[in-house]
Amino acid sequence: MNQDHIEDLLDRYLKKETSTEENQLVEKWLTEQGNPGAEWQALDGSGKDQWLTSVFKDIKDSIHVNEPIVVKMKPQKKLGYKIAAAAAILFISLGIYFAWPLLEKGRLFSDLNAVTVPDHQKKQITLPDGSKVWLNEGSKLSYPKAFNGKSRAVYLSGEAYFDIQHDSSKPFLIHTGKLLTTVLGTAFNIKADAQTLVVTVTRGKVKVEDDGKLLSILTPNKQVSVNLSNSTFTEKTVDAKAVITWQDADLLFDDITFADAALQLQQHFQVRIAFNNDQLKNCRFSGSALNGDHLEKILKVICAFNHATWETKPDGSIIIDGPGCN
Repeated sequence: MNQDHIEDLLDRYLKKETSTEENQLVEKWLTEQGNPGAEWQALDGSGKDQWLTSVFKDIKDSIHVNEPIVVKMKPQKKLGYKIAAAAAILFISLGIYFAWPLLEKGRLFSDLNAVTVPDHQKKQITLPDGSKVWLNEGSKLSYPKAFNGKSRAVYLSGEAYFDIQHDSSKPFLIHTGKLLTTVLGTAFNIKADAQTLVVTVTRGKVKVEDDGKLLSILTPNKQVSVNLSNSTFTEKTVDAKAVITWQDADLLFDDITFADAALQLQQHFQVRIAFNNDQLKNCRFSGSALNGDHLEKILKVICAFNHATWETKPDGSIIIDGPGCN
């Protein structure tokens, strides 16, 4: 079986187009990942590393020159062992071809740039293809130094706003755990934590998949929320501009409750805000605050909307009081 046949089989396996027998063969190879039997087990850690390194080099060299892969092993004394060793070599070679994407992924991570944003900070970065990413606090993005392959893949944890350069020949892929977001040229927001992943599109179109299963194709002002524990998801229409207000640090209060507004202010100004009257929490209003506005100015306006008052305690926390709304 040559490289083209192997790649074709892998491609059909990933698309779930293979037969039961082919599935069993692929899964057997992936499970073994090139285990040559007793001789392999006898090698120490250093010996295994040297052997694998040699095999990887032979495989890569053969990919470029289209020559068959030959993995040399010590001769066995008995004919039966020779036959077993030859079979093992075949499975090793093909098995490593199948495991190659996983092995390459492990090597890839050592060559990635990784940007981590501390708490209470935000960061804008430009990717090798000119795409721009705004990372929210506590987020991490890993990406290659150059997009040399057939796709542009990055790895995200946390929240980020992407503005992607269009390149129809290289789809842009964002890996967030087992979830995959695919785009060609668009702008969108991804927010992920331990329980939920939320994708919101501001421009263009994106595809969201869970472990290869299509969940949603999103267009502007569409949002999908995925429960990571059970893979259930919901899709809805939102105001995408409101979702990405963190990106430019402006505060937008679009028909939200006083409680939700107070939470935004807490996160933005790093101050504790509490209510003396819980009925105030459900009061709804709309408004905005520009980047650079002081907290006191914002509170003065919001409290005027909601017939409330506020005061700063000696410890710096803020208490909001009032009769509530009808």
